[in-house]
Amino acid sequence: MLLTPDIVPVVVATGASARVAEPVAPRFRVGDRVRVRNHNPATHTRLPGYLRCKLGTIEQDHGVFAFPDTLAHGLAEKPQHCYSVRFTARELWGPAAAERDTLRVDVFDDYIDLD
Repeated sequence: MLLTPDIVPVVVATGASARVAEPVAPRFRVGDRVRVRNHNPATHTRLPGYLRCKLGTIEQDHGVFAFPDTLAHGLAEKPQHCYSVRFTARELWGPAAAERDTLRVDVFDDYIDLD
C-alpha cells in the first residue's frame, strides 16, 4: 500500500501495519549471531547508522513485512522478515559503555548476514 496524503488521516486514526501474508522463509533463527551490513544507500533507509557493521543476536522473528526502503519510493513491497536483534552496549558504543547494558532493535532481513 502506498501512503498518499488523502489516506494519512485514516492511517493515523486507525493505525496501520506493513505486515504481509507472503510465504517468505526466514533466513535467521532465534539465537543466530548476525552482523549488520554496511548499508549506506543514497535514498531512504530504516537502518540506524550506529548499527552498521555491528554484531548482534536474533532474539525474535516478528514475521513478514513489506520492506520500507522500497515502499518509500513507490516500489515493490519486497516482503521479508523483521527480527528483534539484541546488541550489547559495548558493541555499539565501545568499552566505556556499561558491561551489562543491551539494546534491542528491529532489523529487516536485507540489512543483516550471519556472522
